[in-house]
Amino acid sequence: MLGNWSFGDYFKEEACSMAWELLTEVYEIPRDRLYVTYFGGDSSLGLSADEECRDIWLRLGVPASHVLPFPLKDNFWEMGDTGPCGPCTEIHYDHVGGGRNAAVLVNQGNPDVVEIWNLVFMQYSREAEGNLLPLPQHHVDTGMGLERLVTVLQNKRSNYDTDLFTPILDAIHKGCRGPRYQGLVGDADVGRVNMAYRVVADHVRTLCVCITDGIYPGSSGAELVLRQILRRAVRFCSEVLHAPPGLLASLVPTVVEVLGDAYPELTKNTDQIMDIINENEAAFLSSLERGRRIIERTVQHMEPSTSFPAEVAWSLHGNLGFPLDLIDLMLEEKGISLDSAAFNELALEDAKRKARGPQAGQVEDTNTHLDVHSLAQLQSNNVPATDDSPKYSYTLGLHGQYEFSPCQATVLMLYRDQSLQKEVGAGQHCGVILDRTNFYAEQGGQDCDKGYMIQLGQQDILFPVESVRLCGGYVIHEVIAVETLRAGDQVQLFVDEARRLACMTNHTATHMLNFALRCILGEHTEQRGSHVTAERLRFDFDTKGPVTVEQLQQVEQVVQDVIKRNEVVHMAEVPLTRTRRVQGLRAVDEGYPDPVRIVSLGVPVESVLTCDSEAALQTSVELCCGTHLLRTGAVGDLSIINERQLVKGISRIIAVTGGQAKQAREVGQCLAMEVDSLSLRMKQRSTSIPEMQNLSKEVGQLTKVVTETAMPQWQRKELETILKVLQRTANTAVKKLEMKQAEEKAESLLAKHCSQPVIVDTVPADSLSILMKVVNQLCDKSPGTSVLLLSPQASGEVLCACQVSKNCLPVFSAADWAVAVCAQMEGKAGGSPIVAKGSGNAKGMQGALTTALKFAQSKL
Repeated sequence: MLGNWSFGDYFKEEACSMAWELLTEVYEIPRDRLYVTYFGGDSSLGLSADEECRDIWLRLGVPASHVLPFPLKDNFWEMGDTGPCGPCTEIHYDHVGGGRNAAVLVNQGNPDVVEIWNLVFMQYSREAEGNLLPLPQHHVDTGMGLERLVTVLQNKRSNYDTDLFTPILDAIHKGCRGPRYQGLVGDADVGRVNMAYRVVADHVRTLCVCITDGIYPGSSGAELVLRQILRRAVRFCSEVLHAPPGLLASLVPTVVEVLGDAYPELTKNTDQIMDIINENEAAFLSSLERGRRIIERTVQHMEPSTSFPAEVAWSLHGNLGFPLDLIDLMLEEKGISLDSAAFNELALEDAKRKARGPQAGQVEDTNTHLDVHSLAQLQSNNVPATDDSPKYSYTLGLHGQYEFSPCQATVLMLYRDQSLQKEVGAGQHCGVILDRTNFYAEQGGQDCDKGYMIQLGQQDILFPVESVRLCGGYVIHEVIAVETLRAGDQVQLFVDEARRLACMTNHTATHMLNFALRCILGEHTEQRGSHVTAERLRFDFDTKGPVTVEQLQQVEQVVQDVIKRNEVVHMAEVPLTRTRRVQGLRAVDEGYPDPVRIVSLGVPVESVLTCDSEAALQTSVELCCGTHLLRTGAVGDLSIINERQLVKGISRIIAVTGGQAKQAREVGQCLAMEVDSLSLRMKQRSTSIPEMQNLSKEVGQLTKVVTETAMPQWQRKELETILKVLQRTANTAVKKLEMKQAEEKAESLLAKHCSQPVIVDTVPADSLSILMKVVNQLCDKSPGTSVLLLSPQASGEVLCACQVSKNCLPVFSAADWAVAVCAQMEGKAGGSPIVAKGSGNAKGMQGALTTALKFAQSKL
């Protein structure tokens, strides 16, 4: 993307002039082939057409027939639901030319008339309520597609015909030895071969640039997107082009040759890019082949004319990372459809479970919780305890990615319906006890692993592992038995790597947070509990008082410093007695096994254990059985999104890491901008009651958003403090304006009725509150007068407010007066003998006025 920006230095005139000069004078693009669009206005938003922009283009010599207005969806640019935005003007190019007028083809998706440059004029801010407010300073943000510009300059009809792509397309042809690229699209592209060429060429460029910039295929955020891009390219290589494995990586040198001058970093990292692509391709092709076999086997066992079972598709999606479109494609080739409704229900259940958070509504699973009799039976039969040491067997790969090796194991026993069994049939849930496992069972505050197991020799059957529990030394895997499972079966275990890595990240971050709290709040700060999941971490601790905004910021900064130092996480098992002499050791009040696992950030365990060593006072050293990162830098970021006191003396922190922490900060910044904008509008002090009431309402709504949204807690507290002041200011301003308006209306009515004992009249009022204030003002200025006022509204409703002089009590009741009047208008009312209020329908208002006067006269 090419572009230029201005932050208050120039605006529409200069931006349009420079763009026109570059395209027509420097690049010498024929003027008659260029069309410009401008924002045609939007009545629903109260925005008029951008005639200023239109006139600029006309002055630059663009023919009126080439200057075209378009609506909001085409010519109004927004960065998101809220934030800076504004009208834009686009420059389009007609590839055909020849003197024709192609105005009717602009913005119609025609491949011959394409947009090449967009000039955005940032002059508004979109608020949370959806309204637009002018920005105090105007900005310009333009974007021009490099490939589209090159297409124009090289007189080509497609980006893929330019020298940015032709060398890569030639390399693909050479690597797959199939038909040469012909530029075919749609139905003409039989077998989607030409589409595959374009996808692979485009995706390999993306992969090269992203990997060079330090973004590797992964399991969340930008890394997940890159992994999906790589897998899509691999699928087209293998399934459409029928290329041998390794084609994608073999294209990297060609990409470097094309883009190396612009991105010199590519030249330095060529080998690394190829290695990462090859590693990920091999892993995906293995999953792809396994998935094919699972689908084949499932189809063979299906009844005719039935849908593909959602449970198998969900397992492929969750355990092997199969995109849903790939599953659909594979089934379509076999003339079978997926049970989409059941699949969507599984996805919805999973989303709800994640939304509920850890342990929400958790039910004790009888298949993973060994009863005492079964536990005693296992021990009496000398069934060995599960060796779960493989859960710690993971390494850092050559390019910094975590590698988890599968684990081979033997089924020792099965557990179902509170009894030990040697065999469990297909379709049943059961607990599986193995001789060894690499799955982490829930303990030490860390959530359990999920994943799947396969039987050796039957690679096409996946047994999803839903949860894992430790009971009396036995690790129980909750499994859905897709086929019959027996004691003695040999299986291979695969953990959900993304989930495990997220738990490791959050657990290491929990240790860092514990250390940071001790640094900032003092040595007395003790852990009172914690829970780590793939989504977030929870930490409970002693505190002598509320944690301040400054302390929260300082705690986050300490964690950030440890992340930046990218310290080694040292872990070792040592005799429990040796840990008791460690100064500064963090341990919770619970029993520990012997030997015990010790986790130290940045300092080798042996150094920590040295007699009289104070190393543990300067870093985090804890007794912990959990799984951890190998270096602290992989945490990426940490944001405390909630902090509150559970009871006096104990506080709870909720924090997120990595991409979630980054997102929380971005959301916080956006909300801070909205609060600033609201503060600015509040300072302008409108004299309109409706405007001030709307501002007050906006403050309340924004307060709710700030309270409920995941964002840094220190920033939430700051914004809540500001919003509290704004709410008070807005409410006070509304009351003052209402009092002023009420006083003016009361004076007018008093002059009209000359201190009569009863005043019945109509008066314009924006709300029942104002109407009541007018009544109060009248009675205060004329103590012996009883007053009833009606106020018709634009909606057809009539408001009613009244007050009776104390001299008229108890014969004359305000509540009875209001009820009688509002009943005449088919409405309701209520109140006390002195003041009352209500409402009704405008159709009966004249009769209500007559009733009001007659009722009062009958009581006086």
